[in-house]
Amino acid sequence: MTKKKILLVFGTRPEAIKMAPLVKEFQKYPEQYETIVCVTGQHRQMLDQVLDLFDIQPDYDLNIMKQGQDLYDITARVLTGLRDILKDSLPDIVLVHGDTTTSMAAALAAFYQQIPVGHVEAGLRTRNIYSPWPEEMNRQITGRIAEYNFAPTPLSRENLMTESVDEDKIIVTGNTVIDALYWVVNKIKNSSTLDHELKAELKTAGYDTSRLQDGKKLVLITGHRRENFGDGFLSMCRAIKDLTTKFPDVDFVYPMHLNPNVRKPIREVFGEKLQGLENMFFIEPLEYLSFVYLMEKSTIVLTDSGGIQEEAPGLGKPVLVMRDTTERPEALKSGTVKLVGTDYDKIVKEVSELLSDEEAYAKMSHAVNPYGDGQACKRIVDYINNL
Repeated sequence: MTKKKILLVFGTRPEAIKMAPLVKEFQKYPEQYETIVCVTGQHRQMLDQVLDLFDIQPDYDLNIMKQGQDLYDITARVLTGLRDILKDSLPDIVLVHGDTTTSMAAALAAFYQQIPVGHVEAGLRTRNIYSPWPEEMNRQITGRIAEYNFAPTPLSRENLMTESVDEDKIIVTGNTVIDALYWVVNKIKNSSTLDHELKAELKTAGYDTSRLQDGKKLVLITGHRRENFGDGFLSMCRAIKDLTTKFPDVDFVYPMHLNPNVRKPIREVFGEKLQGLENMFFIEPLEYLSFVYLMEKSTIVLTDSGGIQEEAPGLGKPVLVMRDTTERPEALKSGTVKLVGTDYDKIVKEVSELLSDEEAYAKMSHAVNPYGDGQACKRIVDYINNL
């Protein structure tokens, strides 16, 4: 029996989190698959943290990260970098994930060599090419190239069928991020040593989880999207600052993205040194393991991230999304997520309601997560095995 050569390409931390459990699933069957991993390094430091956590050694590393690079640079470096890797590895199928510039450029590179592409997390749409930007166009381009489409939900499948994608080339799998999440949560729960280490890591990063005793509430915040840079971030920061005053007994923790477009407005609103704040904790970016640990202990998640809209509901945490659109309407429909945009009044109102109204909180926290059961990777591997 000839082994299938599977090349998985990813470059950012969110991609790595969602592709890592798929790498591990293919590696369970060495007699059927030659599993090849290529990373682009679009997020260098944060990518490496995930590779270490899941014990994945890349076969190829483009290491494209450069100071001050833009979307032109990322696209060009991935496209030309993969040219020789594809010729060298000769994969039967290239698997890419979601909506990053890495995924779009990798799919295009595979197309140029007429290698079939499988798109993991296929079919998400806002149908507004500038929101989120550039992600919406990235996933639409990838979707046009993909031969096999691994849709996380029935709605994603419907989106693809609306675009005339062959029904036989779409499989609803659930989202691989839930596979990763459950893997990590089990890892933490089964090791008191790891629990102790994570508490120590978070304390070093700037937040002492021993504060979370006697039912103390925690609002976990993330923000990094390009479309919110500028006035949007300033509005978000002002809302968060006023919420810390309104709820002095609630802790607000914000692991700050490294991008200066994120850090500048934070310092503009909260002060250059970010010190002397009673219940507002700005900490350095967290490794995935530490972030899941903190998310599991949080009360509410306030974010502009895509993946967290899927992960946090898996832990029973309500999510308020600081974006005007979402390509994950299933979460809106199920009630696990609400859109608040970067509107000051909306952010303050919705966070206040969840912190003050037990019924409103229970309604969101008990809603069923529409993103799967942790078996997405097995479904993808089974599908490819039957090709």
